[in-house]
Amino acid sequence: MRDFPKPTVVISKCLEHEACRYDGTMIKSEVVDVLKPYVNFITVCPEMAIGLPSPREALRIMRDENKEDHLIFSKSGVEKTEEMATFSKTFLESLDKNHIDGFILKHRSPSCGFNDVKMYKGPGKSNIFPGKTAGIFGGYVNRTYPDYPVENEGRLRHFNIREQFLIGIFTLRLFKEVSETGQMKGLIKFHSVNKYLFMALSPGYLKNMGKIVANHDNLSEDMIFEQYEALLRKLLLQPMNRSRNVNALLHVYGYFKKDLADAEKVYFLDNIELYSQKKVPFSVLIAILRSWVIRFNQPYLTEQTLFEPYPKELFDVTDSGKGI
Repeated sequence: MRDFPKPTVVISKCLEHEACRYDGTMIKSEVVDVLKPYVNFITVCPEMAIGLPSPREALRIMRDENKEDHLIFSKSGVEKTEEMATFSKTFLESLDKNHIDGFILKHRSPSCGFNDVKMYKGPGKSNIFPGKTAGIFGGYVNRTYPDYPVENEGRLRHFNIREQFLIGIFTLRLFKEVSETGQMKGLIKFHSVNKYLFMALSPGYLKNMGKIVANHDNLSEDMIFEQYEALLRKLLLQPMNRSRNVNALLHVYGYFKKDLADAEKVYFLDNIELYSQKKVPFSVLIAILRSWVIRFNQPYLTEQTLFEPYPKELFDVTDSGKGI
């Protein structure tokens, strides 16, 4: 079992939704409840921060003829854009980026939503624009932290999206612990144990990150860590992909190929094909490979984060099953 340091995640709660006020601190979400023992949360309610009362008139995003978004009360049309923008900018810039690993925002919220907010042409019974936008606070998150894991609590119910978010925040926290030491041996170890996880996300980024670690250009350690982190963040934002997952699995399978019985090889490759057809989950293949890691005593593979990229207690496929 691996030891995982706690990532720090900023989580928004919005007075716009009654569910956000169930305990006075957090979004009401089963996913968030499960995360509580494993994540340090920084909670923020942008609407309360700018002095909005509760209960009150609902908010909405109004898009004007110049394609600029405004935060207004849905009936009266009274605008709160400037107050929300000022708070958002001040709050987000006050955070220490080195200690923030991700964000969970309230979905569909005109203040906190980051990509799924309806746009109206005005107050009252006005028409809705096609497409979606970010809320005012959510938009500032996107612009201020463009390469950080950001999700809303609605999308986190989807297995693949939740898994990618968890991989992102736990991997970044582990990297930051390594980078704080400033020691190359720690970075080399980090890159090594994440090899097959990173291969599953992006072989191209993995290769380029390996070149940075090799340091053929004789860069300073500070520059190496800076360049490595820039690529790591891009890699962790790559969407999960079955073909890349299969590529990584087959590389691990290569360690055992010559030692396996023919029936075992056929069984594994048949399951690879079923996974490609979306008929079995990725976890089945991981379990098969992990049993061989133990059986054939492969210390290098034992340490690979591909087998446990985040605390196993957080692995849950009890949602709609869309992602497995």
